[in-house]
Amino acid sequence: MSSWKSLLLRIGEKCPEYGGNADFKDHIESCFGIVRRELDPSADDILLFLLECSEQLPHKIPLYGTLVGLLNLENEEFVKKVLEKIQTNLQDALDSGNCNRIRIFMRFLTVLMCSKVLQPSSLVIVFETLLSSAALTVDEDKGNPSWQARADFYITCILSCLPWGGAELVEQVPEEIDRVMVGIESYFSIRRHVSNAGLSVFEDTNENNKLLDEKDFLEDLWVRIQDLSSAGWKLESVPRPHLCFEPQLVAGKSHDFGPITCPEQPNPSAATFGISCGRQRNVAELKYPQRIQRLNIFSASKAEDLRPIDRFVVEEYLLDVLLFLNGCRKECAAYMAGLPVPFRYEYLMAETIFSQLLLLPEPPFKPMYYTLVIIDLCKALPGAFPAVIAGAVRALFERIADLDMECRTRLILWFSHHLSNFQFIWPWEEWAHVLDLPKWAPQRVFVQEVLEREIRLSYWEKIKQSIENAPALEELLPPKGGPNFKYSGEDVSDRTEKALSLELNNLVKGRQTFREIITWVEDSVIPVHGSDFALRVVIQTLLDIGSKSFTHLITVLERYGQVIGKICPDQDRQIMLIAEVSSYWKNSSQMTAITIDRMMGYRLLSNLAIVRWVFSSSNVDQFHISDRPWEILRNAVSKTYNRITDLRKEISSIQRSFLLAEEAASKARAELETAESNLTLMDGEPVIGENPVRMKRLKSNAERAKDEEISVHDSLDAKEALLARAIEENEALFLSLYKSFSNVLAEPLCEAFKDGNVKPADQADEMAIDLESSSAMELDKENGRPKKSHSNGRRAGNGYNLDEREQWCLSTLGYVKAITRQYASEIWSFIEKLDADVLTEDVHPLFRRAIYSGLRRPLDEL
Repeated sequence: MSSWKSLLLRIGEKCPEYGGNADFKDHIESCFGIVRRELDPSADDILLFLLECSEQLPHKIPLYGTLVGLLNLENEEFVKKVLEKIQTNLQDALDSGNCNRIRIFMRFLTVLMCSKVLQPSSLVIVFETLLSSAALTVDEDKGNPSWQARADFYITCILSCLPWGGAELVEQVPEEIDRVMVGIESYFSIRRHVSNAGLSVFEDTNENNKLLDEKDFLEDLWVRIQDLSSAGWKLESVPRPHLCFEPQLVAGKSHDFGPITCPEQPNPSAATFGISCGRQRNVAELKYPQRIQRLNIFSASKAEDLRPIDRFVVEEYLLDVLLFLNGCRKECAAYMAGLPVPFRYEYLMAETIFSQLLLLPEPPFKPMYYTLVIIDLCKALPGAFPAVIAGAVRALFERIADLDMECRTRLILWFSHHLSNFQFIWPWEEWAHVLDLPKWAPQRVFVQEVLEREIRLSYWEKIKQSIENAPALEELLPPKGGPNFKYSGEDVSDRTEKALSLELNNLVKGRQTFREIITWVEDSVIPVHGSDFALRVVIQTLLDIGSKSFTHLITVLERYGQVIGKICPDQDRQIMLIAEVSSYWKNSSQMTAITIDRMMGYRLLSNLAIVRWVFSSSNVDQFHISDRPWEILRNAVSKTYNRITDLRKEISSIQRSFLLAEEAASKARAELETAESNLTLMDGEPVIGENPVRMKRLKSNAERAKDEEISVHDSLDAKEALLARAIEENEALFLSLYKSFSNVLAEPLCEAFKDGNVKPADQADEMAIDLESSSAMELDKENGRPKKSHSNGRRAGNGYNLDEREQWCLSTLGYVKAITRQYASEIWSFIEKLDADVLTEDVHPLFRRAIYSGLRRPLDEL
C-alpha cells in the first residue's frame, strides 16, 4: 500500500504510520502534506480512496472533512470533483434506497460544510429536499402514508447530521436551519406514531397500550436533538478537528452542491387501511428498516452516565463499524474498542451489540458474526468487557420469561457458542435454583437448552464436568448415549425383525443395488409381514448403517434413498418414517434434526408430512419444554422458503442473460440485414456485393444468436414454472401450518385465557426497550452479578405464577408470532386465503393477535 493510502486509512489511530502519536491535529497535517504532493499524479485515485475511507470508516468523517478543507485551499478543482462525486453517489443511493450510503453521505456533507468546503445554504437545500419528500409521503390526501418508513428515514438522516454540524448551521444560517426545524416539527404533527408491536424484544401483556405511550425511535431522536439545541449544540462524542485549522479554512472558497431529487412515491392503495396498504407498508419497512431497537439492559447506576445525544452518537459509531467492517472481525473489534470519544462506553457497546444480535425481524448479519465480535472484544478488553457481557447475560436471564421466542432461541445459540470459546466456564451455581422451578418455567428451559447446545459443540462428559460446581444441574442434561437401534440387544422381542434386519445389513454390505433391495422387500418382507413391518426394519437398519458419521448418513441416503421412497410414498408413510428417525435418535436432538433435514433435501419427506408430525400429540406436549420439535419445523419451513429465494435469484440472473442474448441476436440480425441490403441485381438475379465468406459467417452468427436467445428464453420459462410451483407449495405449507396451530391452540386458549387477554405479570424488575428508561436491575459492583432476586419474569416469591397450560399457550403463541414475522413478506402474498381459511370469526383473539403482530398488521383491523 502506498504511503498516502496508509495515511488516509489510519488517520486518527495510534499506529506506526503516524509514529505512535494519537494527536488529531498532527495526523491531519501529516496526511495533508503527503496527499497534497500526490495530487497531480494520483488525483483520481486519491479522490476515490478518500470517499471510500469516509464511507467505510464514518467515525473518522470529521478528520476526512478537515483534510478536504485544507486541500480546498490548494486545489479547488479537486474539491469540486469530490463534491460532484458525492452528489452523484448520493443521488444513486436515493434512487436505489441504499439507506446506509444516504446517511453517511449526508453526514460527510455536514462535516464538509463545517470545514468551509460546502455552502451552508446548499446543505439546507439538501435537508429541505428530503423534508419536502417526507412531508408529501405522509400526507393522506396527496401522498402515500404506507411508505412512512421512507419518510421517517429521511427525517432521521437530517436529524442525525445535526450533532456533527448543528452549531455551525445555527451560527452561519440561523434563519434557514430554523425553517428546517419548524418543518420537522410540522412533520411530526402529521405523521403516525410508529408502534413497535411485533418487533419488541421483550413481550408485554399490556404491549399495545404501553407502546402507544412510549416515544418511537424518531420521536425520541427529536427530543435528543432539542436537548442538544438547548445545550448550545455542545457534545463530547463528536470530534471537531476543523476548529484547530479554522484560521486557514476560512480563507477557502465554499462551493455549491448540485441538486438532488427524491424518488417518486409508489401509487397509494385505495384505502388507508387494509390488505393492500399492509403489503405496501411491509415492503417499505423492509427497504427502510429501523436501525436499532434499544436494549437498556443495565441500571442507570451501572451503565455509563452519558447524555442521551452522546449515547446516540456512540451507537451510530458502533453500528457503522459493525456494518462496514463485517468481513474483518478483528479490525471490527479494534475499531469498536477505540472510538474517538473521551469517555468509557463498554456497557453501551454491549447493549448495542446485543440489540443487533436480537434485532427483529432479523439482524443485519448472521448471529455468528456478533458471536465472533464479542469474543474478540473480550480478548481485546480482558479487564472490562467479559464482566460486562456476563452482566448482560444475567440481566437477560432475569427477563427470559418476557423475551420474544425468536430472541430466546438466538440467545441460547449465542451463549452456548460463546461459552465454547472460553472452555465452557460459567458460574452455574448461580442458576442452580432453576431446578426448584416447574419443568416448563422459561429459566429452567433456557438452562436446559444451553446445556444441550453445548453438548453439540463438545461432548457429554465435558459439559458434565463444566457444571461440577452445580452437580444437580446434571438432571437437565440430555440423555447420554448414541443411537437407539431396536435390534441391537439380545432381548429383542421380535426375532424375525432382527433376522431380517441382519439380512438387509448383509445385502447392503454386499453392495446390492437399490433395485435388488426393493425387490427383496417387495418379494420377501411385505407379502409375509406387511408394509408397516417392512418400513420399521428397513428404516431402522439403514439408519444404523448410516449412524457412524454424517458422511455415512449421506452415503446411505444417496445409495438407498429410492428404497425409502418406495416404501414411504405418501404422507402417512412419511410420518411413520419420521417417527422411526425420532425413535432411533431419541438421545440426540441434533441427529434427529439433521437426518430429517437431509431426507427432506433428497425429497424423501415432504414439508407437509413434517408439519403433521410436529403437531402430533407427543410433540405438541413438548412445545413449551423443548426446542426439539421447533428446530425440525424451522428447518422444514426454511428449506421450503430458501428454494423460492434460490429460484428468484436464478430467474434474475437468467433475465439478465436473456437481455444480453436478445441484444446480441438483434445486433447480429442487424448486421446481416445491412449486408443483405448491399445485394445488387444483375439480369434480375441477386448478386452478392459483399464477401461470400463474410455473408456466410453473418448468417451463422445470426442463427446462433437466435438459438441462444430461444434457449435462454426456454430456460427462463422453465424456472418461472418451477417458481410458480414452489410458491404454491409454500402457500400450502403455511396454510397447513396455521391450521395446525389453530387446531392445537383452540381449546387450551379458551380454557386458559377465557377473556382473550393474558393476565398481567408481577414484574418487579422492569427493563424497557427502545427508550432511555433505565432498568431497576441492580448489579453487584465487584463482578457485575445481579442481586439474587431470581424473579424469573412471572414468578411470585419462590413459585411460578403460570400453570403449565398457560405457559404452553404463551410459548406456542410466541412461536406463531416469530414464524409469521420471519416470513411476513411471503404470507402477505396470500393473506386473503389466510383470513378466509384460518382467521375466521371464531378464532381466539390471542391467536389472531399473534399473527397480526408478526405481520405488523394494525390491531384495529382485528
